[in-house]
Amino acid sequence: MHPFDPGDPHFLADPYPAFAALRALSPVHAHPLLGMPVAVSHAACSELLRSRNLGRIWVDAKPADDFPAFNLLHRNSLLEREGPAHDRLRTLVAGAFNRGHTARLEPWVRGLAHRLVGELAQRIAADGSADLMSGVAAALPVQVIAELLGVPEPERGALRGWSNAIVTMYEPDPGQQRRMAAEQAAADFVDALRGLVAHRRTHPGDDLVTDLVEADVDADELVGTAALLLMAGHEATVNVIGNGVLALLRHPAQWQRLLEDPGLDATAVEELIRYDPPLQLFERTAVVDTTVAGHPVPAGTKIAALLGAAARDPQAFDRPDELDVGRRRNPHLGFGAGVHYCLGAPLARLEVIAALDALRARLPGMQLASEPVRRPDFVMRGLRELRLAA
Repeated sequence: MHPFDPGDPHFLADPYPAFAALRALSPVHAHPLLGMPVAVSHAACSELLRSRNLGRIWVDAKPADDFPAFNLLHRNSLLEREGPAHDRLRTLVAGAFNRGHTARLEPWVRGLAHRLVGELAQRIAADGSADLMSGVAAALPVQVIAELLGVPEPERGALRGWSNAIVTMYEPDPGQQRRMAAEQAAADFVDALRGLVAHRRTHPGDDLVTDLVEADVDADELVGTAALLLMAGHEATVNVIGNGVLALLRHPAQWQRLLEDPGLDATAVEELIRYDPPLQLFERTAVVDTTVAGHPVPAGTKIAALLGAAARDPQAFDRPDELDVGRRRNPHLGFGAGVHYCLGAPLARLEVIAALDALRARLPGMQLASEPVRRPDFVMRGLRELRLAA
């Protein structure tokens, strides 16, 4: 027996009742299909994410000879490191972020969001409906990450496809075709970023890659850091916008609150991340024999935090199954916790706020034009299509 099937379309449509049933039984469950136990309570997930007895221990995709670029990106990623190696690289990346890139980008991000939503509104006016996912949710974050990194065209236009292909490897059973597509995308990304790093050594710019080059970050580490920003920053924000707008459309009273009070935008972003998290599962590996919520985790074995389950735990949130854009107490784990807390969280918040502000200005009467089309993925929870009408 297994607690749920991560490939079941009915489960993917609404996993939260299954999570609630698991939480009622115990905070941690074995999951044979995933090949590891899963933590389902907020307290257990928080303990898992913060424990120094658990880490991200990268194991190359196998056979390693078939995945040289994919493995290079992850072997050199900040997310896949622990201890002094993690602390050194995180300090360098945090220092680069702290040079004011979010503040520098804010006017540009807000302008881009209004332009994209304006174009979406024009398509709706002309055709009766248009897709938020392709027109805004996917287009905005990839342009922001490209601007942050200083990626030029034509590589800028390819970033979205590379990211989409690479992250499919995080699903429980992506299949051989998707695995090979992920490797090709990783190889193309590595080539493009190595070229950009070489260019920035002699032609510095006002971007994060230049900051990391000037901080003497190793070339492979710099490429791995850029890949992490692309995949985490792009994929998560795409799905926060898509999942969040769908939640608002299904709770029109909450959208009306945002129309009437833009001051709620900051709490609304946190609530949209909590209510339907874009990242549902995050793995850790025991570096020593340890426990999570009393569940034994022997050294070298994996355990996962089910962030979607933690987000609906009534022990951590009042009325957890309700959407409340004004929610004040909101200790969600959508940006992680502990030493791997997301460095790009301020930029992600800015992007979602900019999208909400643009929708409020250009499409205040937005409504669903058809039933949304969901991605057939569990770990990265999101939509393929969300058609809006005015």
